[in-house]
Amino acid sequence: MTKKFAIIGNPIQHSLSPTLHNYWFKKYNIDANYKILSVDEDKLTDIIKKIKDKTLSGINVTLPYKQKIVPYLDTLVNDARITSSVNTVLLDNEAIIGENTDVYGLQAAYLKEVVNASKKSALIIGAGGVSASVVLSLEKSGVKNISITNRTLEKCIFLKNRFKNLNIIEWKNLRDFLINYDIIINATSLGLKNGEDFGFDFEKTKKDLIYIDTIYNPLETKTLKFLKKKEIRVFNGLDMFIYQGQKSFYLWTKVNPEIDQKLIELLLSKL
Repeated sequence: MTKKFAIIGNPIQHSLSPTLHNYWFKKYNIDANYKILSVDEDKLTDIIKKIKDKTLSGINVTLPYKQKIVPYLDTLVNDARITSSVNTVLLDNEAIIGENTDVYGLQAAYLKEVVNASKKSALIIGAGGVSASVVLSLEKSGVKNISITNRTLEKCIFLKNRFKNLNIIEWKNLRDFLINYDIIINATSLGLKNGEDFGFDFEKTKKDLIYIDTIYNPLETKTLKFLKKKEIRVFNGLDMFIYQGQKSFYLWTKVNPEIDQKLIELLLSKL
């Protein structure tokens, strides 16, 4: 019987997850398919029931449900337990398990590039669904000086309660503080296709800055393009997306899928 997987979120139509996972299912001759499920919050219970009765074999979770899904799960494991942020759900011995592969995705895609991480300072812009994963991945990579800023200050305070060493920068001071950091990670939806963007340019930054955008659609946000012209080292969110998906696929199938050139070209053709 064909196994069914899906990604839930809202909005969700921009997701490349079906392209990614269906490519791997075909490549490894796995009888399964993957689709988008746009669901409202009051339908999360129904989704979990479908996993319990095996109508669904597993799901990915994206904004705005990475934290909201937690109360519906039986157990959080590994990075999900530390972050309380879940992007992968599976059934294991009749228990609904929540795991987080975003932390691995960020580390595998970008943070391995950082030399002398313990001496670097990092700024995370945004305190939403993926931000706890960004903090943990920076900590795991050895970065000790980590700051966060968000339009809503309360969300920063909530994260600081979980990660005691976080420094909070007020949003109104963001432009003035950009110059202080070696690594800046945009973990907001600012710059997302057809969405809002930063209302200013990142004019004052270090020359050897590493800028990471967790957004992959568009491939180059306005901010990323601006910094690229200044010859700043920039990374879009596509590699992080692929690596987090690779780990999700392994959790579901116990197959560690290859990231080959054909896959990358396929994903790029969809953007």
